[in-house]
Amino acid sequence: MKNILLIGLGRFGKHIALQLNKLGHEVMAVDSNEERINEILPIVTNAQIGDSTNTEFLKSLGIGNFDVCIVTIGGNFQNSLETTSLLKELGAKLVVSRAERDVQAKFLLRNGADEVVYPEKQVANWASIRYTADHIRDYIEVDDSHAIFEVEVPEEWIGKTVGELDIRRKYSINIMATKENRKINMAVSPETVLTDKITLLVLGAYKELQKCFRI
Repeated sequence: MKNILLIGLGRFGKHIALQLNKLGHEVMAVDSNEERINEILPIVTNAQIGDSTNTEFLKSLGIGNFDVCIVTIGGNFQNSLETTSLLKELGAKLVVSRAERDVQAKFLLRNGADEVVYPEKQVANWASIRYTADHIRDYIEVDDSHAIFEVEVPEEWIGKTVGELDIRRKYSINIMATKENRKINMAVSPETVLTDKITLLVLGAYKELQKCFRI
């Protein structure tokens, strides 16, 4: 369990708060809008109305006590940038800030952000892959070059074992797990037989995944 400071309670911030609550973390939520604060109170540990660009207000929160500070301010990049910079100046251990465009990500990283999340871009990447290939069920970006895909078993692989197919040597792709009826099985071995009832969770470089699964 971690202590999290969440600044900005728009739609993205609220979704993060809900997920952090499910994971059992202690969350201090901050927003300048009283209505948003009242809505979020039932699912966070504490919440305060305040201006996150005000140094004295941020100091009063005890920034050094939080394991992670997440800035999800949307629609006002100047406030997001100032908040990010102040958090770092006040001793924040880890600052994660939201960007809406590439240029914003660059400024945030130069001014105190340790990490940048880019929800619009990430969702766009996911949707463009997920909905343009019938056999792709899900997709997780690992870094700029690698990803994890959930894919249907190619027809020519059905009935064969992982060892027979020799996928790692041929394609430089790792089968991490199989999935059936929403249940994941991590016990994949060379003897695992592939059927049309399962999907595969595969890890590899984009170019290898594209070549192997015709994406």
